[in-house]
Order: sequence, then C-alpha cells, then structure tokens
Amino acid sequence: MRKGLKEFLDEKVAFYNQPDFIENDPICIPHRFTKSQDIEIAGFFAAILAWGQRKTIINKCVSLMEMMDNAPHDFILHHSEEELKPFLQFKHRTFNATDTLYFLAFFQKFYKNHNSLEEAFLPMGKSMEMEKMLVHFHDFFFDDPLAPQRTRKHIATPARKAACKRINMFLRWMVRKDDKGVDFGIWNRISPSQLICPCDVHVDRVGRKLGLIERKQTDWRTAIELTSCLAELDPRDPVKYDFALFGLGVEEKY
Repeated sequence: MRKGLKEFLDEKVAFYNQPDFIENDPICIPHRFTKSQDIEIAGFFAAILAWGQRKTIINKCVSLMEMMDNAPHDFILHHSEEELKPFLQFKHRTFNATDTLYFLAFFQKFYKNHNSLEEAFLPMGKSMEMEKMLVHFHDFFFDDPLAPQRTRKHIATPARKAACKRINMFLRWMVRKDDKGVDFGIWNRISPSQLICPCDVHVDRVGRKLGLIERKQTDWRTAIELTSCLAELDPRDPVKYDFALFGLGVEEKY
C-alpha cells in the first residue's frame, strides 16, 4: 500500500510544487524580496499570520510590508519612533499592535547582532532534533522581561504540545532545497530531513484519510507521527509531501 501511496503522493508533489503555487499562497510575500534577511522577516510574518482566508492573509501581509517601506530588514534596523506609529493600527484576527511592535523590537535587537534568523533556532549554535530547536526558539524569542504575555500565544512551542504548524511552515520555506522555485532553501545548518510537516486542518484531514495519522487529537505528537510516515516515503525530504497533502485538501477537497 505504501508503494502505491508514494507514487500517488509523488505525482501530487510534482503537480503542486510549481511556481503557479506561489501566487495564491502566503509564501508569495517573501517572494517579493531577494535579500535573505528580507525573505526571513517577510516569511516569518507571513507564516505567523497564516490563519484564515489566504486572500486576507496575503492582503494583510502586503499592507504590513508597505508599512516597512517594502524593505523590512532596513526598516527594522533604522526606523524612528515616529515611523512605528502606523503599526498601532495593524491587526489580523487576534494578532494586534502589541504583538506587531514586540516582533519588530525582537527583530531589531536580533539583526543588530546576527546575519540570519537561522541562528535563533540553534541552541548553542548547533543543529539538533526539531523539538529542541523549536523550544529553544520560543524561549529565545521571549527572552525579554518586557515581552508581552499575550504575544506568546503567537509563537507555538512543543513545550505546550502544540503542532507548531506556522513555525514548521516557515522552516519549510527557509530550509527545503529543490529546483521548483517555491521554497527558498536559503538556510544550510538545518537539514530538510529534520523538518516536521506543517499540520494544518487540510493536511490533517487528508493525512488521516490516507492512513498517515492515527492519533485522535492534533498536537505535536500528531505532527511527529505524520512526518515519520512521510519519512518512510522520502527520508531525506519528508516535508515535500506537504505540497501534496495541502493541495489535495484545498484544491481537490480530497
């Protein structure tokens, strides 16, 4: 059965992992940029804000990038207090001005000392299993006594048993390398084999229908279970099947 499933999903990966996928997906936001730090910042915001209708997500992210003069890295490093005032009006679902301003403050502090956001995921500068890297990133992101308590809900962590869908999606964008032009593959210290599949409602539903998920609830262990099954199909790049599962769920209503 798994052999037939691999052939089926490989066909769907080939169909959906194409430049046409970009336009209607939040990944189109970082694709507006070529500078690696701009890609990281735009990608991070796009991933964290990725809930609700994709069109609304994209419009909100376009607006946010415009508020940063469509040069997020330069804006974050050099903005004035006055230039932060428009962000007081920014809101997407439960993500509000308080959250936005903290994200900007974190990025400013971080990029004054680091070249790539990949470093924020590496405990002691080393790559290790993804669970430890995600816990480290969450704790690092909020390692500030002034970090708003309410903002913590927007950065998922396995320590709270979350499936970490948005962070895993962001990591897929940054880490996966192929020649299809969708994912960026600009990070080199985390391997595609370490990635965990983003487990959104569509991927979860299709994964269960295909027998890739047995766990009843959807949490961190569910994401691990799904990725382990996908790794049987391709151990070097299991998360490429995110394209297949998401496409089957959203486009084909599988």
